[in-house]
Amino acid sequence: MLLLIQYTLIFASVLLLVALGGCISEHSGVINLGLEGIMVVGALGGALVMKSLGTTSAFVMVLVAMLVAILSGMLYSCLLGVAAIHFKADQTLVGIAMNLLATAAATVFVKAMNVAANPDNHSSEIEYISARKMFIVNIDGFEFNWFMLVAIIAVVLVYVLLYKNRLGLRLMACGEHPQAAASVGVSVYKMRWTGVLISGALGGLGGLGYILAGVSIWKFENGVAGFGFLALAVMIFGQWKPTRIAVAALIFGLFRALSNTYTGFPFLTSLNLPGNVYNMMPYIVCLIVLAFTSKASRAPKAEGIPYDKGSR
Repeated sequence: MLLLIQYTLIFASVLLLVALGGCISEHSGVINLGLEGIMVVGALGGALVMKSLGTTSAFVMVLVAMLVAILSGMLYSCLLGVAAIHFKADQTLVGIAMNLLATAAATVFVKAMNVAANPDNHSSEIEYISARKMFIVNIDGFEFNWFMLVAIIAVVLVYVLLYKNRLGLRLMACGEHPQAAASVGVSVYKMRWTGVLISGALGGLGGLGYILAGVSIWKFENGVAGFGFLALAVMIFGQWKPTRIAVAALIFGLFRALSNTYTGFPFLTSLNLPGNVYNMMPYIVCLIVLAFTSKASRAPKAEGIPYDKGSR
């Protein structure tokens, strides 16, 4: 049971960070379907830091790895910003392209790096065994991961940003009615760029949290196993509200954790179901939730619609 709680909290933390990023981007009016790719790039940046820093203090390792993951995610999200905000490209297609590009580019980069270090090593893996331990504090058998605390802080900050801050109110206005916001002096382009960059920062951070969730070696050709899309489902189920998203993340995190821990529950093993069934559970739940909640969802009215100064 303790292991189930541990995995639930870490997976929920990852989903929460990424879903909050998607929430902020959509509140600004930009649909970020590229969260999967942003997670991969953030994970790559953080993994390279953990591999290169070697033995250092836990504080330095955690701080630098998180900062690099954040910056990597922000940098990669600029592709969405340029294409969607300035070139008015289809945001769905841009997001899908970002997802495909990130996994392929990360795989090629890591393989090239490994071959340069050892000509016989053609894998896309990065090892960070000792670095991973620095992100974890063992409390009476419970592995507390610093990403759990980061996720809680992120919920509070996003809530304050959206509902208790002038910047957040302007950002949401650009996602509801950008022309009305522009008529009172709000720069729609700046607000949408703000949303996209914050989304990239949280997505990159979530990517680093994902590869640290349970392993000490990550093969980048596997990507992040659809967690970016799961985070979007969490966001929709949470109705684009930070507190509801937190609850939804816990629910989805629980089903994801069951795929790692179901062997410890006799009533589940007695069902004699293949292990792949439990691996599919989060995605099955995702489909069911979206089927029943999508009609009642209250998405920002102007999300996905390129801003046109001349329209009314």
